[in-house]
Amino acid sequence: MENTPSQPIRANPVLESLPTAVRPIYAFIIFNALSYQVILSSPMVLYAKSIGASATVLGIIAGMMPLLVIFQIPAAKHLGRIGYKKFVFAGWGTRTLFVLGLALVPLTGAFLDRTTRLALVLLLLFAFNLTRGITSCAWLPWITALIPASVRGQYLVRDAACMNIGSFLVFIIAALVLETDPHAWQFALLFAFSAAMAGISLSFLRRVPDAEAPAEIKASRTPVPWKEIVAYPPFKKLVWMALAWSVAYGGLTTFIVAFLKTESGLSEREIMLLTSVSFVGGLSSLWLLGSRLDHLGSKPVLAVCMVTWILILAGWILISGKFITAHIIPLVLVLELAMGLGYSLVNMASTRLAMVVIPPMGRNHFFTFYSVITNVALGLAPIFWGIFIDALKGFHGNWNGVEWNRFSLFFAAAGLVYVVTLLLTKRLHEPKAASMEELFHDIWHQSPLRVWFRFWTRG
Repeated sequence: MENTPSQPIRANPVLESLPTAVRPIYAFIIFNALSYQVILSSPMVLYAKSIGASATVLGIIAGMMPLLVIFQIPAAKHLGRIGYKKFVFAGWGTRTLFVLGLALVPLTGAFLDRTTRLALVLLLLFAFNLTRGITSCAWLPWITALIPASVRGQYLVRDAACMNIGSFLVFIIAALVLETDPHAWQFALLFAFSAAMAGISLSFLRRVPDAEAPAEIKASRTPVPWKEIVAYPPFKKLVWMALAWSVAYGGLTTFIVAFLKTESGLSEREIMLLTSVSFVGGLSSLWLLGSRLDHLGSKPVLAVCMVTWILILAGWILISGKFITAHIIPLVLVLELAMGLGYSLVNMASTRLAMVVIPPMGRNHFFTFYSVITNVALGLAPIFWGIFIDALKGFHGNWNGVEWNRFSLFFAAAGLVYVVTLLLTKRLHEPKAASMEELFHDIWHQSPLRVWFRFWTRG
């Protein structure tokens, strides 16, 4: 039978080019990732573990950043008066000072005990995240105003690629700095590097043009109609899906690092190298989606991602339940790769869908509510999961070769929440979205894998 190439179900539309004025955003995103991934991710978790942090405290650290986004609500009313760019720049500049403070904490070990150092870390992280929470309300409205609607998916894919490049690089750097048995000065050096990268990112942020808030928003003195915002049907469905996703994902990466540190016997360097693979997965989203997010829609991407996350959690159950005990590193690499891809796709698709369903009028407050409600869930979830893990510290049981302990039960519970999220994804409102079948068809017929499989089957 003759092999004739099949055509994608939907032809790609002619896409506009991204405005050249926004190009400094990409450099900002890379250097910003080089900074905040040290403070808000695995390196900080490892430092907190080194000075005696429990799972509950790790949950507080993981939840602090999203939880404090709640301060976007009172801050949003000042956006029209102050301006998007000034708001973001002031927040990112101020929080850099708190990163410098964090760089000094590991050097106080000669005269401060572990408990005091942990308290200082929590205080500085609170100040860092409070500043970010107040001023981040300007970011999405700013970007939405700068990027034309027809290329927002294209922008989000490149945004994710830049973030993953920066994150991958900083985890490799962290692995080299921390080595196998890090001392306090090594953590201090890594935190100082974070502060330097934050300073460089500000120089690129300064080059991004400002955008005017809509005139009706700047002039309006009427109370914000929060009830109408929450009741808007397409937005309401998106919020419910995002809430379930936040509960499932909140704290997941933190407790995976805690599990690998306490149960697997891996060193800090090995954990950093393994974790860095997740950003390679995130970077692969650029190849996988390309412009598909704009012409196929967000809904099928989200559905596929939720199925993928359920499978990922099943893998972690097998490892933490000691069903698989030998040669776990290759499986951890695959899971980290899939996690990075899954997180990146969910983040891009849900953000784009928010841009689609949120109307221009009231945009600032829609985005603020969406950001706050999902981030509060992201903030409370790791605290809950941390208490859950600590409460089950002494629990052990066996069923069908799987040991049910605090970590395997945590992964199982998170997996069940992903099942709920999948069901909520099917209810999302996106009239022009393709089906899952169309998404797979499009990826297959434009993928290099198709050519590889054709030659492989002939061989």
